[in-house]
Amino acid sequence: MSDTADRHDRTEQATPKRLEEARRDGRIPRSRDLTAAAVMLTAGVALLTLGDSIGMQLGELMQGSLRLSREQVLDTEQLVAFFAAQAGKALWAIAPILLITLVAALGAPMSLGGWSFSTKPMTPDLKRMNPVSGLGRMFKLRALVELGKALAKFAVVAGVGTLVLWMNLDALLGLGSESTEKAIVHAIYITGQALVALTAALILIAAVDVPFQIWQHRQDMKMTKEEVRREHKESEGSPEMKGRIRAMQREMAERRMMQDVPQADVIVVNPTHYAVALRYDEKKMRAPRVVAKGVDLMAARIREVASEHKVPIFEAPPLARALHRSVEIGDEISAGLYVAVAQVLTYIYQLRAALRDHMTPPSAPTIDFTET
Repeated sequence: MSDTADRHDRTEQATPKRLEEARRDGRIPRSRDLTAAAVMLTAGVALLTLGDSIGMQLGELMQGSLRLSREQVLDTEQLVAFFAAQAGKALWAIAPILLITLVAALGAPMSLGGWSFSTKPMTPDLKRMNPVSGLGRMFKLRALVELGKALAKFAVVAGVGTLVLWMNLDALLGLGSESTEKAIVHAIYITGQALVALTAALILIAAVDVPFQIWQHRQDMKMTKEEVRREHKESEGSPEMKGRIRAMQREMAERRMMQDVPQADVIVVNPTHYAVALRYDEKKMRAPRVVAKGVDLMAARIREVASEHKVPIFEAPPLARALHRSVEIGDEISAGLYVAVAQVLTYIYQLRAALRDHMTPPSAPTIDFTET
């Protein structure tokens, strides 16, 4: 009951993080029927293709194995060495078949779920060793589905196998009347045909099993809404932590900004709500650059730092608002602000020169600038 309820609660698709964790644990879609079909097909085709060569080698090997002298039979060391050599020849003869089937056995699962190596499925699990839990799993829906699939596969494979044997009955009975080498080659050919025929049945089963395994894997990976929220919180951090991080970042940015205020050429103000610090170096900059800006309390802090370091403060409300709105800290001003800012900087340079030469300060210009 709890398992059913738990499945009903799992309504959300698995997140990439959950899928990656499942892959690391070896939980990926796999179809045994696909692997069996691939192995049998490659083995059958290999036997039909290489059957003559393998049959001849095995026939010669069988005849050679029966030609033992009396001395070899009575000498244990010679007998062991002889059988070891014959076993090596037999293994070498069937090596192509073994290699091809090994490639198929590895390649078929990878085509469905990709490569995954994990030792976790081999770790002993005491829960699975519990007889009571084992009996409970036997009567679950998945166990019944697997039982039905197994019976269906047995019926199909048994039917096809019986049909193949019946169709090749005369050939099988006739093997006894053939020479050894010819009988071996003929038997290999019949075996290859039988494997290819059985593969056709397994392919039909795999065509049903592969989509079912993919669907089953997606169902198993589904998450509850609470799991998704918890994972999101673990990945992104809690709102409180994110708020603290943003506050620290903002504080660090403000600290760096305040360090640049003393190097500014002028502070354009609103006069109280906005403050924008401008700096221009004609050798390094194409246009004046905003090095600090702020509103209300931050604007007051910028004016305070500017006063401490004797940075000129110029009142131009529309220009201050436009600079604050359209230019980010560290960026150069836009072309639409060139004329107004040039008027301000020209006045500041003239003011500095007059103060340095003890001359009468120039009158502040009226900035002809209208916000758009």
